[in-house]
Amino acid sequence: MKGLLTALLVTTASLAGLNAAQAQTKEKVFFLLPNTTTIRFENRDAPFFVEAMKVARPDAQVTVQNAQGDPQQQQRQIEDAISQGASLILLTSADANLVAGALAAAQTANVPVVLYDHDAVGGKAEAHVVFDSLAVGQAQGKRAAELISKMSKSPVKVARVKGNQGEYGTGQYEKGQNEFLQPLIDSGKVKVVCEQYTQNWDPTLAQSFAEDCLTKNGGDVDVFVGMNDGTTGGSVAALISQGFKAGDKLVTGGQDATVEALRYVVQGWQDNSVLKDLKVEATEAAKVVASILDGKGVPQDLVNGKVNNQFMDVPAILLPVENITKDNLGEVVTKGIWTWKEICQGIESTEVCKANM
Repeated sequence: MKGLLTALLVTTASLAGLNAAQAQTKEKVFFLLPNTTTIRFENRDAPFFVEAMKVARPDAQVTVQNAQGDPQQQQRQIEDAISQGASLILLTSADANLVAGALAAAQTANVPVVLYDHDAVGGKAEAHVVFDSLAVGQAQGKRAAELISKMSKSPVKVARVKGNQGEYGTGQYEKGQNEFLQPLIDSGKVKVVCEQYTQNWDPTLAQSFAEDCLTKNGGDVDVFVGMNDGTTGGSVAALISQGFKAGDKLVTGGQDATVEALRYVVQGWQDNSVLKDLKVEATEAAKVVASILDGKGVPQDLVNGKVNNQFMDVPAILLPVENITKDNLGEVVTKGIWTWKEICQGIESTEVCKANM
């Protein structure tokens, strides 16, 4: 009996040791977010990625951390992830221009980095999973140009509320918008009365800029063209703070189809938002991560472009986008992104919500 007990204890101890070893060797994936001002990353992208990884790589341990808009904090998070034995880092940079050192540290430690949505300048990355940024800008510019062309006034006074300066995305959005806006500027139909980049995409900074622009021009600003729902939301907040009503000014150039922006679309404060199906982005990122962890590298059947980050041409998985206005708002419901109940919360009395609730 004593021998049997001893054997059981040894076996139990061996199993405990094995479980501990397995826990120590469990693959560690760190998803590093940029900020909380762009609310989609914490509210949508991170949960979607965690769920997608349960399917693509169920044994991997996923840790999500947010840099709170601080590039130095993100640098420390990357270094900490490396010291914890990270198998891979999925990175949405807090500032694309201040991450080269962190990328170099990851490369030295042989920790692969996959870029998610934001670019990262000056270092090695295995892949970049991102919506087609040029197509986003083109959709924004085309919509703005269509609406401006219908205005009888000339020149139409436009304020451009741009994204974070120096980012690949911001540059592509601007390039895409300019394809449609520049001809109107050159012809004299459009006069840009204010324009400014928005550090870290901060909606409060976008609001301050829009308020200053309205004040400087005595309220005579016809159109605010943003680059995401944070910057357009800042413009809407500025209009509300200065006593304007929905429809008094045109606010366009949204992106991300956040539920808050869609409520503005329903109410007439904002004209559009470019839909990026974040569940698709997170799922594609999980596929890339799982393939790299399997030792198979980036799945070449997913790669359909490249993003030059001043260090290399990063293989890119460019995802499609769709412009959402009041006319096709139901698309976000059909795709399972939001429900009418979520969109119409607090605005149930609007015509759109009465028709769909």
